Amino acid sequence: MKKTQLLNSALSHAIARLGHGDMIVIADAGLPVPEGTPCIDLAVTRGVPALTQVLAAVLSEMQVERYIVARELRDRSPAMRDQIVAALPTIPADEISHESFKALTRQARAIVRTGECTPYANVALVAGVVF
Repeated sequence: MKKTQLLNSALSHAIARLGHGDMIVIADAGLPVPEGTPCIDLAVTRGVPALTQVLAAVLSEMQVERYIVARELRDRSPAMRDQIVAALPTIPADEISHESFKALTRQARAIVRTGECTPYANVALVAGVVF
């Protein structure tokens, strides 16, 4: 049995397959998933699991070089933005428009759908290296 926090086998597998610069998106319940992009659907009910819970679990296994959020998050959901920033305090961030963010998801190795129902609560994590 694994010793680390993350138990979901599909999510753990997706992280293990990442190379430098690859991206995983942790998404709210409403973010569209582009055709052909794998979706790891963790959503159970509204708010379960929360994006921040999934983010914490992913960060226990993934080396993150930078992250990307929608610019709209700052105005529409500032408390969620603050929680994301607090989870990634030393990691550089990029803010792009929500439309650009949706287009960016086509490049993701996987999209992780949560039960989060906060507007614009999506974060793209770009893999770094551990050496």
